[in-house]
Amino acid sequence: MARNKGSKPQAMKERAARTAAAVSPSSALASAAAPKKRVGLLQFLREVRAEARKITWTTPRETWITSVFVGIMVVLAAVFLQLVDLFLGWSLSFILNFANGG
Repeated sequence: MARNKGSKPQAMKERAARTAAAVSPSSALASAAAPKKRVGLLQFLREVRAEARKITWTTPRETWITSVFVGIMVVLAAVFLQLVDLFLGWSLSFILNFANGG
C-alpha cells in the first residue's frame, strides 16, 4: 500500500502535537464561551475540499478482499446458526417425546 506524503512518522507527530494543542482545556473553554464565527460559502467550500483531500480511500483490491471476507463470515455465521437451530430443535423434540412417554 502506498503511503501518503503526510503519513511519515515525523509528520504524524507534528499533527498529533497540533491536535493536542487545539484540544487543550483552555482553548476548549474559550471556544465554548465565544460564539462561532460564520463563514462565507466560498470559505466553506474551500474547507470542505481541504477535508475531502484528507480522506484515505481504499483501493479496489482492498474493497474486493474485504467484501469476500464479509461474504465468507456471513456464510459461516449462517451455517453455525443453522446447526444450533437443528440441535435445539432435536433436543426439544427429544424432551417432548420423552415427556409424552414415547
